[in-house]
Amino acid sequence: MNFKAKGETISVNLVDREALLAVVEQRFEDKQGFALATINLDHLVKLRSSGAFARDYAAQDFVVADGNPIVWLSKLAKRPLALVPGSDMVLPLAQLAAEQGVRIALFGSTEESLAASASSLKAKISKLEITACIAPPMGFDPASEDAMEMLEELSNSGAGLVFLALGAPKQEAFAARGRLLTPSLGFASIGAGLDFVSGAQDRAPKWVRSLAMEWAWRMLKSPSRLLPRYAKCFAILPSLVREAWSLRKHKP
Repeated sequence: MNFKAKGETISVNLVDREALLAVVEQRFEDKQGFALATINLDHLVKLRSSGAFARDYAAQDFVVADGNPIVWLSKLAKRPLALVPGSDMVLPLAQLAAEQGVRIALFGSTEESLAASASSLKAKISKLEITACIAPPMGFDPASEDAMEMLEELSNSGAGLVFLALGAPKQEAFAARGRLLTPSLGFASIGAGLDFVSGAQDRAPKWVRSLAMEWAWRMLKSPSRLLPRYAKCFAILPSLVREAWSLRKHKP
């Protein structure tokens, strides 16, 4: 399933959780790095307005559908995708890393949240090794000299998988730069995933998620921050529906 971006075409190239775990396992076995992005409507809004973000996204090795609207659009286009929220993949990816003897690092959020996330992950996955927890300062720039030094620190830590909890577009920009400078590292951009693990943020209850209403639950929790974001998301839906319908008429 492809989506238009500013100067780029972004392909959601893994259809479900099983496909994601399979390719990551192969990268672990081959000791090769990767970058994983989890696309949603907010990302599509940014991708259509920012050429830099579009280029960083195009540099990701793997892209999965993180959001029910992406899944619905894929079905309309007759290119069905399964929902693979980044937040839901933290534990499975960490478990896979532990099974393969791959150490992990946590990057982003706050020092308190990272420490709590590390404790929670270790409690759930006894064999997991966490070699670094780095919380960049406010105003962190993925293109800065400081970011390069942090990439070197991650590389020297012995980690093979880095969970990035910076939010878009910073996490994807950092991952794209990491693919060039530290090609043996795997980067998984998971947004608020670590804050959910640590308990720093409350996630919507399962019954809310089962109704595909997590966005509304989040908006009610933080209306001033999320209402403008979701308004932009709703605004691009008509054009996305038209594009999906156009794809439906052509064979994949």
